[in-house]
Amino acid sequence: MAVGKNIRTYFDGQWHDGDAPIMRAADHGAWLGSSVFDGARYFNGLAPDLEAHCARTNRSAKALMLTPTVTTEHMVEIVREGLSAYASDAAVYIRPMYWGIDGDATAIVPQENSTGFAICLEEIPMAPETASVTLGLTRFRRPVLESAVVNAKAGCLYPNNARMLQEARSRGFSNALVADALGHVAETATANIFMVRDGEVFTPTPNGTFLAGITRARHIENLRADGVTVHEAILSFDDFHKADEVFMTGNMNKITPVTALEDTQYQVGPVARRARELYWDWAASNG
Repeated sequence: MAVGKNIRTYFDGQWHDGDAPIMRAADHGAWLGSSVFDGARYFNGLAPDLEAHCARTNRSAKALMLTPTVTTEHMVEIVREGLSAYASDAAVYIRPMYWGIDGDATAIVPQENSTGFAICLEEIPMAPETASVTLGLTRFRRPVLESAVVNAKAGCLYPNNARMLQEARSRGFSNALVADALGHVAETATANIFMVRDGEVFTPTPNGTFLAGITRARHIENLRADGVTVHEAILSFDDFHKADEVFMTGNMNKITPVTALEDTQYQVGPVARRARELYWDWAASNG
């Protein structure tokens, strides 16, 4: 992600203008990777699903053996206080985060009740409605719970995603369609994935190898309420090659159509357009 403009940092109980330093060299998170974060969005004066993102930050902390120190409700209050400094038409990425400060006697396990907390607000534009991506395949896969903390939005997971992106980009694609440990489609390197076949929507079943995103769940709920059949299913790469439409969902840009998977080409279809329309209508009433 390119560095945006107009950054504010909440740390040590107060808001600071700019990208304030928050972590020391000896902090557990700095040298042993015990950091978690979440990402919410502010746009058009709205912050949809902000409470859900803050709540997941605390769940992620617990999954990484960190002690959460801020309640969901207080975290929401802090974020809204910070957002009050931005114009209502600003597009802001909201990152609450925790990291370990001290380790236990082994140094490896984060010490209980020794947790850092910060929130970063960064002005980053939403992608235009016309934005789309192409997907390539990658040899890198999503890990399983037995080998990585896939039940947390943890910073230590993202170097693997970076390898996926870099490999796909080296072949001329903008993102990667990624398999789970069994070779089934899991998600892309940056977002959850959906496909459309004969008017029905399909998305990979959450199987513990990827985060089933908050925005993903919102799209499923919106589409079903609109009368669209949505299946969570085991999906192959061949299923995606045979799809009528493919689109990604994630907090950064909410919904992004896919126009190619390797040599397979897609048009931006009516379901993706409708899902976008439904999301923006929902956000206007629930932000």
